Amino acid sequence: MTTLYIPPGFAWVGASLLSLAGILQWQTMLVGGARKKAGIAYPRAYAEKAEQEASKEALVFNCAQRAHQNTLENGPVIVITTLIGGLRYPILAAAVCALWSLTRVVYTVRYSSGEPRKVLFLRILPCN
Repeated sequence: MTTLYIPPGFAWVGASLLSLAGILQWQTMLVGGARKKAGIAYPRAYAEKAEQEASKEALVFNCAQRAHQNTLENGPVIVITTLIGGLRYPILAAAVCALWSLTRVVYTVRYSSGEPRKVLFLRILPCN
């Protein structure tokens, strides 16, 4: 039989991971609002290039959608590494996860402005 030891302070790990759920919900609402403003109907995931070039709202929608998608792509790695790291270093793991969540907010706000170059440290990622 294997015993899993949960260290004191592990509750902070759970609390930090809840921030990811909050960020994803906020991003979902941001994308929904941008979709409505751009007039992009479901089930389309992105505006076409011609729509984006003709409409700032379509560009903003594409950028907001891409920021949300990027968080969804990275989320599982963050959850797994936070949980595993938290078994040995719960406070450090929770702090790093919380910092990552904070940077996700900054990234999303700047990237979904319609000027993705505002995210200086991520110039290599196109928004469409």
